[in-house]
Amino acid sequence: QVQLVESGGGLVQPGGSLTLSCTASENISGIFMMGWGRQTPGKQRELIAQITTRDGTTGYAERVKGRFTISKDNAKNTIYLQMNSLKAEDTGVYYCIYGANTWGQGTQVTVSS
Repeated sequence: QVQLVESGGGLVQPGGSLTLSCTASENISGIFMMGWGRQTPGKQRELIAQITTRDGTTGYAERVKGRFTISKDNAKNTIYLQMNSLKAEDTGVYYCIYGANTWGQGTQVTVSS
């Protein structure tokens, strides 16, 4: 079973930025897509960004579009999530997603002054 190591979470002020990383124990070039999901307080988990591993086509949830950028480095089996203009409502646990339905352990992001 693939292992996913997420990092980069933390506390940031509103309007600030964070970059999350996720490194997989298996070759990401062998799967179609990876992504990031999150669970904010009181809400269900949601997919917020995804990227195809072959050509880097990306997709975003409306609430993060224009602020978050997903990218990949196939040679490092790693994906990233650059988060800008963070808002308090972005606070939550962020998860790396490998393929269709393998979620990592998550990393906490807190946006607060």
